[in-house]
Amino acid sequence: MKQNQVKDKSYQFALRTITLCKQLREKKNEYHIAGQLIRSGTSIGANVEEANAGQSKKDFIAKMSIASKEARETHYWIRLLTDSDYIDKDIAKSLLNDCDELVRLLTAIVKTSQLNIQH
Repeated sequence: MKQNQVKDKSYQFALRTITLCKQLREKKNEYHIAGQLIRSGTSIGANVEEANAGQSKKDFIAKMSIASKEARETHYWIRLLTDSDYIDKDIAKSLLNDCDELVRLLTAIVKTSQLNIQH
C-alpha cells in the first residue's frame, strides 16, 4: 500500500516541481537553483520507480533511501528559494508539506524493509 502511495505522490510532486522550475526560469530568470531543484525533485520518483524494479531487497532499500535523501535535498532548495524571495510562501508551504510527507513515507518504507530483512 505505501509503495503505491509513495509512487503516486512522488510523481505528482515531480510534476509540481517541474511547473515551479519553469516559472522560476521564465519569470524570475533563475536557472541555477531551479536546476538543482528539478534534479532533486524529480529524482525522488525516479528512485522509487527503480526501487520497485530492484534486483534484491537490499537494492530496493538502497533506492528508497536515495529517494528519501533526494526529498530532503529538495526540501532544502525549496526553503532556500522561499527565504530568498524567489517563490511565494504559500506555494512553498504546500510544497514543503508534500515533501515532508514523502520523507515520512520513504523513511517508514526503508525502516520496515530493513526490519523485514533482519527477521
